[in-house]
Amino acid sequence: MIIGKGGKAVEDLKKELMLTIVKNPKLQINLNIKEVDKPNLSAEIMVQQMAQEIERRLPFRRVMKRTIDLILKAGAKGVKVQVAGRLNGAEIARTETLAQGKIPLHTMRANIDYSRGVAATTFGAIGIKVWIYTGEIFKDKDKDNLSQGN
Repeated sequence: MIIGKGGKAVEDLKKELMLTIVKNPKLQINLNIKEVDKPNLSAEIMVQQMAQEIERRLPFRRVMKRTIDLILKAGAKGVKVQVAGRLNGAEIARTETLAQGKIPLHTMRANIDYSRGVAATTFGAIGIKVWIYTGEIFKDKDKDNLSQGN
C-alpha cells in the first residue's frame, strides 16, 4: 500500500527519509520492505483504513460493518471493532462496538491480532480498536499426548 505496484516508490521514500529524518547525505539508508500476504487479517492495516474512511466523513457504522465483512471474508473466525469519541459530531462522546464470530480473549492460545489508532476529525479525535481472531496457536497436540498417557 505504501510502496505501490512493483516497488516504484522505494527510491522516492528513501529520498524523503533522507531529507526529513537523517539530513546527512553521507549516511546510507537500508530499507527493508516486507509484504503483507493478507492485509485484511492485519489489525493495524484495518485500523489505518478505518481511520482514513472516518476522516473522509463516511458514516462510522457503515465503516465498521464494511470492515467486519472484509475481515471475515479474508478468513478470520471472529472480529470485534470499537470506535469511541464524538461520533457524528455529537456533544457527548460515546462508544460503539460491533462484533461477529467469536473472540476468546481469556484463552491464552487464541491467535488474536489487536491494534488501536485515532482518526482526527473536525469534531475531535475518534479512537478505533480492532480485534481479529484467526484461530488457535496450538492445535490438538496436547489432547493426543493426554490420550496416549504421556
